[in-house]
Order: sequence, then C-alpha cells, then structure tokens
Amino acid sequence: MRILVIEDEAKVGSFIKRALEEESYAVDLCTDGAQGLDLALSGSYDLVIVDLMVPSLPGLEIVKRLRKEKITSPVLILTALSQVDQKVKGLDAGADDYLTKPFAIDELLARVRALLRRGPTDAVGILQVDDLILNPATREVTRGEQRLDLTAKEYALLEYLMRNAGRVLTRPMIAEHVWNLDFDTFTNVIDVYVNYLRNKVDKGRPRKLIHTVRGSGYVLKAE
Repeated sequence: MRILVIEDEAKVGSFIKRALEEESYAVDLCTDGAQGLDLALSGSYDLVIVDLMVPSLPGLEIVKRLRKEKITSPVLILTALSQVDQKVKGLDAGADDYLTKPFAIDELLARVRALLRRGPTDAVGILQVDDLILNPATREVTRGEQRLDLTAKEYALLEYLMRNAGRVLTRPMIAEHVWNLDFDTFTNVIDVYVNYLRNKVDKGRPRKLIHTVRGSGYVLKAE
C-alpha cells in the first residue's frame, strides 16, 4: 500500500515515514503543502496523512481540493492540541480521521490500518478471493485451513494484489505501490517475489489464484 505524508516538521515526518516503512508500506514524504497537493492529486495513493499547518498551502485546503477533485483516498489529518476547531473543519471538509500531536506511534499505525481497511468505499476489512483470506488487522493470511507464513514484502505484495483482485497490475504499478521505486531501476525483483508468493499461495493446489498476463503483468483471481 502506498501512503503520502505531508508534514513540514523534519523529525516528525522522518519518524512517521520510518515507522510506516517498517510495516512494509511504500511512503512518500513531502514538506510543502502545494507540492503535497500535486502529488496527492495523482490519485495513486491509498492513504494521505497531512498536517494542518504546512507551508504554502494549509492542510485544510489540501483536503478540500482533494475532495473537490473526487480523490476518494482516505485522509488522516494531524493537529496540535490547540486546534480543536480545525479538527472539526478538517472532518467537515472530507477528512476521514484525525490524530492529535504528540501521538504514540502505535496509535498512528492503528489509525492507518483502520483507514486502509475502510478504503475509499468503506469496504469490509477482510479480503477474500476463493479460499484465500487476508486479515489486515492481524496481518494473518490463510488459504483453506492452512496459515501462510509470509515475509513483510510478500505480505505487502499479496495485499496489493488482493485489494485489486480481478484487475491486471503492471510491473511499474507494483513497483510503485509496494516498493515505492521506479520500475526502470528495479530489474526482476517483482517477478522473483511473485514466484515466492506462488510457492506459498498456489503450489500443490488445484485452483491457481495468481496469474501472469503476458506483456502486461499479474492478476489475482479465481479461475
């Protein structure tokens, strides 16, 4: 999952970015409001975290512009203790949740997980394709009655595939959302990790779920 953080306090921004990356999210950090809005308008983020007090363009205006442009990605706003009225305005403008500074990193991660489970359409949190089930809250993955032991990156890749089940995902899309890297510099790592997943998800089972679309990329779907 790909997250945009718009935060001008260097230490806070780096702290958030590092914590999210340790949970296998792909993270972009921006310290300027106007630049952050331009990035967010690309529509390629699964979640936007924005501080209300960022330079050049306030966080409240960023939220308003995103909703005006029909960007439905969940938005988590960060506020100072004294900004109660701004919290209300932020939620009224279209933000999905807020977190007051200073905050515990565990609470931030819990809010992030909750918003990503909700998604842009308030979808049910549990992901399921055929007998493959992924629980974002516990990060537990099972197929049939067997629990699958995945590495952090394998989990991140599978979650992205399952959230887009039935949709062909190109290698550049996967590189951007799972690794936050330019595909041109990413060699064949994606193919290697897809193979790792196949060995755990599909190997030895009559119904295959991870499929290669020649010349395009990969799709996860029931046959």
